[in-house]
Amino acid sequence: MSFAGHLKNLTQIGKALSAERNIDRLLEMIVDEARSFTNSDGGTLYIVDEERKTLQFAIIQNDSLEVRMGGTAEKITWPPVKLYNEDETPNYANVSSYAALSGEVVNISDVYHAEKFDFEGTRNFDAQTGYRSQSMLVVPMRNHENDIIGVLQLLNSQDTSTGKVTSFSIEYQRLTESLASQAAVALTNNILIKDLETLFESLIKVIATAIDEKSPYTGNHGRRVVDLTMRIAKEVNRAKDNHFKDIHFNKNQMNELRIAAWLHDVGKVAVPEYVMDKATKLESIYDGIELVKTRIEVLKRDIAIKYSRPDEAEGKILYADVTPNGHEGEIESLKDDLDFLERINNASEYLSDEDLQRVQTIAKRKWSINGKEVNFLTDDEVDNLSVRSGTLNDRERDIINSHTTIAYKMLSQIPFPKKLKNVPFFATSHHERLNGEGYPNGIKGDEIPLQARILAFADVFEALTASDRPYRKGNTLSQAIKILGFMVKDRHLDAHLFDLFMKEKIYLEYAKRELDPEQIDEEI
Repeated sequence: MSFAGHLKNLTQIGKALSAERNIDRLLEMIVDEARSFTNSDGGTLYIVDEERKTLQFAIIQNDSLEVRMGGTAEKITWPPVKLYNEDETPNYANVSSYAALSGEVVNISDVYHAEKFDFEGTRNFDAQTGYRSQSMLVVPMRNHENDIIGVLQLLNSQDTSTGKVTSFSIEYQRLTESLASQAAVALTNNILIKDLETLFESLIKVIATAIDEKSPYTGNHGRRVVDLTMRIAKEVNRAKDNHFKDIHFNKNQMNELRIAAWLHDVGKVAVPEYVMDKATKLESIYDGIELVKTRIEVLKRDIAIKYSRPDEAEGKILYADVTPNGHEGEIESLKDDLDFLERINNASEYLSDEDLQRVQTIAKRKWSINGKEVNFLTDDEVDNLSVRSGTLNDRERDIINSHTTIAYKMLSQIPFPKKLKNVPFFATSHHERLNGEGYPNGIKGDEIPLQARILAFADVFEALTASDRPYRKGNTLSQAIKILGFMVKDRHLDAHLFDLFMKEKIYLEYAKRELDPEQIDEEI
């Protein structure tokens, strides 16, 4: 092929190198193409490891020996080449390390007659394999910052007409230098992209960890939701004969969903801890039931004083004779009221209309503070104690619900690449319901993408079975699945996902990995 033809091929190779995003395939492509236009029997690619001060074997190829190692082929087990000797002097004896340290191209007609370098290892290898190493071209690979990041080593250029081994021509050397330069830039860009993706992944996990660590009760929530979300998505991809048979998430879509799952609770960073971790109805900075207990004690004291009389002889305070409706009756009534308030203060209690009325009655009881009679319970305490289910009042529920809106504000400011453009929407739609009664946008049905429905399903199941929440116990599997069934019936969750969840026993696999043994009941 003419020099012009080689240049044209080199341009096409450069485009292909720039387009390749798989590092293993890129490394193989560099050696394949270099060997192709230099008619080389073998080729080796080394990558500089600055931390270990070595050249790591990345690709090893030899057609005569039928060797193909590294990249997408067989794993390389050969030890790396040291760039420095034991005394920290440069290792110029090895031709590849010389090229890496000096930045010079080395072109040798016959390695057996080369005096500058130590080819004892090459001779030994040839003796064991029956091979004859002869011509060699070693080219350092410089990136755009002129740093040497690797070495391309070609072996035994062959005459195209006779097949005999010949020296690497100046033309081949220049073309290889040009290829090495393009390859170095492509490899550096690829590594930079991978490093940025790794950094991005790490930052996402740091944010998710920070949110979980903000509450001592949700330390593993993020990880569990991610794992369950991806498990469900994989089953959707595997589905062959049900509702999802024509649906398949590609690699980018799976990654997009995974990142959305990691970030689904990012808005909780702005939610106060006392709301996130509210274990009882009266809890804020501390549990307000303690104040109620103190008031009860004050009332007991006042009742004791009310029914007492002085003993003139002994100078003591004695209780007067009482009726069942007197001192003892009032004390018992106070104890009963306190027992009731402590019980309903617990999140596990669902309040009836009678319970709510009793709260109002107790609230109107009078007690004296600083000589002034006031209601026994404040308006705020009545509001909190009147929560029928759970621990959050309407204001606090709005604060919790706002985490999705806050999350969208945060995530929409991140310039996600095109393949991750849906992360903000998926991440902040996990509280939407198919019936349109969810939040933050009240979207319904097919307006909610499947990815968001999967994330919602995973989030609900994790919450139902989590045993580390302060406001309730984790449900058993049968209880959780029963609740899921009700939520599907009410069109809160996707019925098709529920069917897949049950058919493929995703719940059982998750339970064995994440739940306490006593939660895995015999009914499942």
